[in-house]
Amino acid sequence: MTTMEDMFDPRHYEKVRLPLLDAETLPTWCYTSQQFYDREVERIFLRSWNFLGREDEVAMPGDYAVFDLFGESVIVIRTRDNKLRAFANSCRHRGTRLLNGKGSCRAIVCPYHGWGYNLNGELVGAAGMEDTHDFDRRRYGLHPIRTETWDGFIFVNYDAKAGSLLEYLGDLPERLGSYGFGDMVCVRRREYDLACNWKIFLENAMEDYHTPIVHKQSIGVQITTPEFARGEWGGIFMPAERTIAVLAADLDHAFPPIPTLSGKPAEGTYFLVIYPSTFFATTQDCMWWLQQFPQGPDRTRLVVGSCFPRATVARSDFGERVQYYFKRWDKSIPEDNAISEQQQLGMRSSYASSGRFSAREPLVRDIANWVLDRTLG
Repeated sequence: MTTMEDMFDPRHYEKVRLPLLDAETLPTWCYTSQQFYDREVERIFLRSWNFLGREDEVAMPGDYAVFDLFGESVIVIRTRDNKLRAFANSCRHRGTRLLNGKGSCRAIVCPYHGWGYNLNGELVGAAGMEDTHDFDRRRYGLHPIRTETWDGFIFVNYDAKAGSLLEYLGDLPERLGSYGFGDMVCVRRREYDLACNWKIFLENAMEDYHTPIVHKQSIGVQITTPEFARGEWGGIFMPAERTIAVLAADLDHAFPPIPTLSGKPAEGTYFLVIYPSTFFATTQDCMWWLQQFPQGPDRTRLVVGSCFPRATVARSDFGERVQYYFKRWDKSIPEDNAISEQQQLGMRSSYASSGRFSAREPLVRDIANWVLDRTLG
């Protein structure tokens, strides 16, 4: 294995750069090394637009949600003038974590010494600081984090110099416009703690090579083709006449297609990576996401969100029929979780080394090279 000093020498990665059928996979240290992970946090996650969730999850003024990702904790909150704001989850007094989970509040109050912040992050109460010299509350508001939305999806970026979210997404909003994401609601969010590197799970989600084996008892064989992308995303497409969000045996219980669908979205399912670590699946009647929140080189918190059009959610039979969708996801996703953890265990072997790509893994190579473009540059 390479030494710590030369881990980022581009010569180690020359074979990863080759065309798909000549290329090799990333070296195993890219999935196990704390040093490589720290470089990813510094040069990828702190400089990219990171997906968090849906606006409808913080729908009313005072609603908030806390997200923990790559060592940072961020509060997303809806202000009294109905705007979304994001702040570092750290009190400006002595750094105490302010909020956890989800909820609603009139103000953000530190649980340690009671410093109070309004929903715009301004310090409005600091009892006990009256005698402190030159203390100006206006200088001690919460640290803001850039946040922007696209069709109800919330993103944050820690880089004040980065371009806009829409610039980052490129042509993706246009490609997916007919789904009407802005009119969807998140009906369930499920979380998993995985003992694997974030890239392992993402790579698995973006190839169909594993499906006949890993998903033999659930979704089975899937055949996809790669999509040309303009922007910080990549994708594969699976033609299908009907939704794949339920198991084949349960198709009679599926919801009707989204009436606004046109073009390719009406003809099958997109599996997409929005870099760095978000997976979207969009099919004829719904969409779901798999978001990897890195917690270290070999730990990932996976969040699975399920979204349906408001008209579908309003159906009298929604509560009954949606169980067939949950059944499919609750069967196939744990299968992916288990094999991802098995791969991480294998990566720890002193005999583990780079492998080769099959013709069915183009996006795995693309993910590897997207990561290298940023960590080596």
